[in-house]
Amino acid sequence: MQKTWVVVADRSRARIFTVATPKGPLTELEGLVHPEARAHEGDLTSDRLGRSSHNVMGKEHVARDQQAHEFAREIANRLEHGRIGAEFEKLLIVAAPDLLGMLRKAMNANVAKTIVQEIDKNVAQQSPVDIRKLLPKFLL
Repeated sequence: MQKTWVVVADRSRARIFTVATPKGPLTELEGLVHPEARAHEGDLTSDRLGRSSHNVMGKEHVARDQQAHEFAREIANRLEHGRIGAEFEKLLIVAAPDLLGMLRKAMNANVAKTIVQEIDKNVAQQSPVDIRKLLPKFLL
């Protein structure tokens, strides 16, 4: 069996799993966290007096999106290092829909070529057993 990674991510957490056999359970290899994405919007931006206003609210939304884009780049960089180091040959990605789009843009073409399936679901907080149920029964 080829080395396969399953990456499960949302805006603040990414988990990298592998499987030992095509029908086997997921084994977590590594976790990435982006604590800034968990920050309250007011902690990311505020006006100089700490007040919330319509203008500040718009900036908060932009700041949260910017944090998500940064995290997508961090995940993409980790995947590129894994590809270069021959840590995997195939890649399955399960990610929150908005983050999945950001990951597609952040990944280089070489990593993108290794993707065999994408699932747009936000399940990063679920157990490996529950995540495995979302994947094909037989992972090549």
